[in-house]
Amino acid sequence: MQSEQVEELVCLISSLDRPTLTYQLLEFSANFPVDFTPEFLDAQDVERLRHLLFALCMQSQYIPDLATSTAA
Repeated sequence: MQSEQVEELVCLISSLDRPTLTYQLLEFSANFPVDFTPEFLDAQDVERLRHLLFALCMQSQYIPDLATSTAA
């Protein structure tokens, strides 16, 4: 990712609330196994959820399209 895309990703993820972060993490499609359980995610604080989503996005080189997602 280019630095502008990383900055966009950081801003995007920092604006997400817990339900949206949880939804994004549970529905994340990667080329490697991602097996977070709802119980694990519920036990994490919001900053940890943001960190996890950022790491997944960076590893996958993916910026989520939140216009098409719906928080559960």
